[in-house]
Amino acid sequence: MTKDLLLEIGLEEIPAHIVLPAMEQLKEKTTQFLKENRLPFKEIEAFSTPRRLAVRVLGIADKQESIKEEIKGPAKKIALDEKQNWTKASKGFARSQGFSTDDIFFKEIKGVEYVYVTKFVEGFPAFEVLTGLKDVITSLTFPVSMRWADYDFQYIRPLHWIVAMLDEEVIPFSVLDIQTNNFSRSHRLLNKEVTFAHPAEYLSRLAEADVIVYVSKRKAEIIDQIQMIAHQNHWVIDLGDDLLTEVVNLVEYPTAFVGEFAEKYLAVPEEVLITSMKEHQRFFYVRDAKGRLSPHFISVRNGRADHLKNVIKGNQKVLVARLEDAKFFWEEDQKLKISNLVEKLTRVTFHEKIGTLSEHMKRTKVIAKILAEKLAIPDSEKKDLLRAADIYKFDLLTNMVGEFPGLQGTMGEKYAVLAGEGRAVGQAIREHYLPAFSDGALPKSNIGAILAIADKIEALYSFFSARLIPSGSNDPYALRRSALGIIRIIGDRGWKISFADLQETIFAEINNGEFKYIIQDEVLNFIKARMKKVLQQKEVRYDLIEATLGGRSTEITTLMNVARVLQKHVKDVNFKPVMESLTRVVNLAKKADIAVNVDPLLFENDEEKQLYETFKAVYKNVKAAASVEEIYKELIGLQQPIDVYFENTFVNVKDKKIKANRYSHLVEIAEIILNFANVEKIIVK
Repeated sequence: MTKDLLLEIGLEEIPAHIVLPAMEQLKEKTTQFLKENRLPFKEIEAFSTPRRLAVRVLGIADKQESIKEEIKGPAKKIALDEKQNWTKASKGFARSQGFSTDDIFFKEIKGVEYVYVTKFVEGFPAFEVLTGLKDVITSLTFPVSMRWADYDFQYIRPLHWIVAMLDEEVIPFSVLDIQTNNFSRSHRLLNKEVTFAHPAEYLSRLAEADVIVYVSKRKAEIIDQIQMIAHQNHWVIDLGDDLLTEVVNLVEYPTAFVGEFAEKYLAVPEEVLITSMKEHQRFFYVRDAKGRLSPHFISVRNGRADHLKNVIKGNQKVLVARLEDAKFFWEEDQKLKISNLVEKLTRVTFHEKIGTLSEHMKRTKVIAKILAEKLAIPDSEKKDLLRAADIYKFDLLTNMVGEFPGLQGTMGEKYAVLAGEGRAVGQAIREHYLPAFSDGALPKSNIGAILAIADKIEALYSFFSARLIPSGSNDPYALRRSALGIIRIIGDRGWKISFADLQETIFAEINNGEFKYIIQDEVLNFIKARMKKVLQQKEVRYDLIEATLGGRSTEITTLMNVARVLQKHVKDVNFKPVMESLTRVVNLAKKADIAVNVDPLLFENDEEKQLYETFKAVYKNVKAAASVEEIYKELIGLQQPIDVYFENTFVNVKDKKIKANRYSHLVEIAEIILNFANVEKIIVK
């Protein structure tokens, strides 16, 4: 016989971004609880609104599964004395399990015999076991928690009610002063109790009380309502996954409506208007059929359409106040001079241990110039890059960015162009913040990409030099994001920049001044650690990642391509023998005492000569190779002559000159292999 279980936790409104993770956590922990307590079930459903988290379990057994298990005790040599009598250890074990020594038997594990008893555990009624759901409720964890009243207990929000039912019966337990019952709460505007006679009534009874607990149904309702409004008005609405998800978790019963604002506000950049609507008010912005921003918005009310006109007026009033501020800031900021704002940055602290924003910008400009020279960009682009580097943080002191921090860079571009700066300069100012998140958009222009890389590199070197290094999950200065941004931008553009060479040049330039970078390989290792994460996400095999990052190259683009090529060929028939041959060379080369110029006249057999000639050809082709794929194919060509060489050549000969010559020959080959990857890390067995 099976029954249905309902568990609902009623709370004050939960922050929207926590609702879905909390619902999934409740589902997972309930599932785990049932499995650990041997209560099989057919299906578990999860529900949530801003005021409730719930699960309904269908087809749950009305009794725990009874189990028969073998309990292991001490080893036989401890359980029996020299006369084969039971010892205190064996008697104590049997007694602790509710048995006598007559019930003991022996089982052998890995050649050793142990004492065992067979124990039968009768299952308890599900109704009794399910009182343990109290622990499921109290075990939920949240990013932030709070206390209330006189309780020490912490939770995301104060508890108001708990529904716990197994079919028609209420499962009795309490959390704090909240006793379980069979009644929930309606939508807040109705303010009434909703009683359930059975878990099967959960959805329908709450729907009657203006609560839609199915997340997917609320989402579908919102989409349908907004699309209907859009269709009627010939509008285009960007629902946006993030905003839509947030709105879904802000309401229990959605009603979409249209609001409007005066056309005069369209003179303000649309990014500002969209930010005001989307991020500050959780409104969906509207475009007409031609893609132009319309002086309208769509919002979603938490409740039915009653008194909707008043709701619309209230929302419009709040938005207009925001837009009025934005219009004022827009007009006032245009009166400011970029040169004055840049000068003020000399008094704005970047970090107390690092210096001002102005100093950060000056070091960034040095790095940007070095990158421009290494990448050999045209002089016209270099000129725009250096101008952008002189001013690129000025908008942080504008009124608009002070009110709308998310528009930094965006407003910098607009104000720069209005002030007469070139469009390329403005674009670089905006793009230097990219990518804004791990998989965000990348800069499209060369100078935007270079400025973005330079700004991030400078931040890494400065914070590492000040020993402000991320640890664990703690990364207050978003340095991991900066490292990932560097990797993605360079990889996207295919630039071949050796980080080792770059760092050497940067240090030579910047460490001549008052501020000095005092790090060695930490930043490069930090970037490689981010690269490891990127390659893992691309499902590159772990040992191939280690081999790639363990090689001599410090070019991000090359490293990414090496990993891709190794992963591509790892299942080739010849991959294993090729890697074994290359690894043998690398291992022996490490034993070389000294490296001398290889003298072909000291070769004693044809196999040495053949390997030498093949290596010279491979070396030449590798230097001229247009891709990592070509380099890999050249290295494959070394396998056969290497194998033949070792079959016919003994390296550790007594003659010191010949021995040194042979080791030096292997060192030369190992160098070209290690410049590709550290093949020793590759698992081929």
